[in-house]
Amino acid sequence: MTYLIAAGAIILIYLLSLRGRRGHPGLESLQGWYYAHRGLHCPGRPENSMAAFQAALEHGYGIELDVHLLRDGNLAVIHDSSLLRTTGKEGYIENLTTQELSGYPLEGTSQTIPEFRRVLELCGGKVPLIVELKPAGGNHARLAEAACNMLASYGGVYCLESFDPRCVRWLRKHQPRIIRGQLAENFLRSQGKYPWLLKWILTSQTVNFLTRPDFIAYRYTDRKRLGNLLVRKFWGIQGVSWTVQTPEDCAQAVQEGWIPIFEHFEP
Repeated sequence: MTYLIAAGAIILIYLLSLRGRRGHPGLESLQGWYYAHRGLHCPGRPENSMAAFQAALEHGYGIELDVHLLRDGNLAVIHDSSLLRTTGKEGYIENLTTQELSGYPLEGTSQTIPEFRRVLELCGGKVPLIVELKPAGGNHARLAEAACNMLASYGGVYCLESFDPRCVRWLRKHQPRIIRGQLAENFLRSQGKYPWLLKWILTSQTVNFLTRPDFIAYRYTDRKRLGNLLVRKFWGIQGVSWTVQTPEDCAQAVQEGWIPIFEHFEP
């Protein structure tokens, strides 16, 4: 009997640790859209570029994008902290200033790293935005605050998400009205530098009780992990699926109730 009680207590604690926040009134505005991953990009139209965002707007897609904090406190839209893959130049985005962004062409085109404020001006509330916070070097609080300040006057529909639970926790504490999401995947199969326990915690989403996300953005191919299934089915938290690569997977994601983020095709 003691073992049964102990096992029941462990299961209960585990289930409670997965709990998010339900019923945010703005969540419905994000549903029913297809989101272009880093904009509607293709060869000659770089990811996270003004051209990719313009194309997404013209085709009527929602937009997923990534923001980093610059050295001068402004925000830039780019995925990697390292500049090498997208610009071919050495260095890190966090070490740049706003003025220096124009000196970093994207993928050999005339497009350069855009400021977040310019992207917001371009979008103008026409489509909903999924904004990923990409912290580096312990700047999670400053990054989240800067993004919230810039979005304060934005009239469109948006949400904020991050792989880093500290960003999502900051949003819960300081900007609870904003729709927030926890990004996740099966970190246990990655070769990253994080210890196994941390990988398990992030994979299983057992920090949700601290962050209380409104949605979980999970890698599509990993979506059937037990923790993710419990978050979705037991607690009824909205799921966002990244990054869907084929029309068939996109249709499957929508059928399962996921908000799809797509890439390399058009739904």
